[in-house]
This record gives sequence, structure tokens and C-alpha cells, in this order.
Amino acid sequence: MRDTLGLERIVGVVVVVLAVAVVTLRDPVIGGGLMLFVAGLALIAKGVAASTMRAFGLK
Repeated sequence: MRDTLGLERIVGVVVVVLAVAVVTLRDPVIGGGLMLFVAGLALIAKGVAASTMRAFGLK
């Protein structure tokens, strides 16, 4: 996993998960909404990356 993601991205994911956990401990409803927001951003980023790769003929 470290070879494909790199150490910086793994640390970034850990920081995001910890931030959502802290918010969820304070208010579970806000934490749930924040997690849905982060998941939506991830899906958008995946779609943009796939579209860009197709545009360059890489996929």
C-alpha cells in the first residue's frame, strides 16, 4: 500500500480520518455529514481523474 499511495498520502488520509473522528465525538450528526461530504469529494476526484486519463488515452 505504501508503494502505490506514498507516505504523504497515507498521512493525509490518517489526518482526515482523525479530524472526522474528533468532530464525531463532539457531535455525531455533524460528523456523519462531514463524512458524507468527504466521500462525495473522493468520488468527484476519482471521476475527474478517470475522465482525464481517458482524454489522454491512458485508460
